Amino acid sequence: MTAKRRDGRSVIGDLAMSGSSKLLFPRVASSALEAVYLNSSGGVTGGDAFDLTAEALPGASLRMTTQAGERIYRAAPGAPGRVDTKLSAGDGAQLIWLPQETILFDGAALDRRLTFDLAPDARLLASEVLLFGREAMGETVQSLFLRDRIDLRIGGELVFADRLRLDGDASEVLSRFNVANGALAMASVLCAAPEVAARLDALRDALPETAGATALSDDLIFLRLLAPNGFALRRSLIPLLKDLAGSDLPRPWML
Repeated sequence: MTAKRRDGRSVIGDLAMSGSSKLLFPRVASSALEAVYLNSSGGVTGGDAFDLTAEALPGASLRMTTQAGERIYRAAPGAPGRVDTKLSAGDGAQLIWLPQETILFDGAALDRRLTFDLAPDARLLASEVLLFGREAMGETVQSLFLRDRIDLRIGGELVFADRLRLDGDASEVLSRFNVANGALAMASVLCAAPEVAARLDALRDALPETAGATALSDDLIFLRLLAPNGFALRRSLIPLLKDLAGSDLPRPWML
């Protein structure tokens, strides 16, 4: 899909959907176009393949989220579930990518790629959250195959690359002090905006002890947060995302 600028607002340009991948467009009191992704199959398991491509054309503002957390179910031996998301923003455009949590169940197998391609003066706010089971349900993830990749290109140049690989007993690995010290929820936040690094000290002051932030350049920062569960993570993450977005978050993001 594409978002384009028309009469002072961002509206749908092109749109194509197939299979169980759907996009909903709620009415919002904003000049941005808000899109809510829905996987009508209810989750991802071994052998599934999902592709999402979206672009904010020059001058447009596109805010994307998901209707609910994405569930990655137990996969039989064989190919993992594949999720490939490609997002781009043209000159002067703004892209906000805030999917809800990806919930990994015991026995899940996921190969996921998230790629951002920005014009030099485009803006980006992106967040990805992983939950390794649900603490309230007493779930543990003792068997997992996970490949997670995030790439950001600005003006065609690769400026950020994050790689996560986790195989086997995830609960044992995450329990290690030098990995996650028992945390079952993790958020990664990427923000590209003019002089955003000047806000780094204030952002660090607002973070919990189990989080960190770094400036990769004057115009690019990265944050990672850990928490014992999804609720605790949201309590820290939602105010942070509101601050960086400069506005309320899409409605699905609630405590």
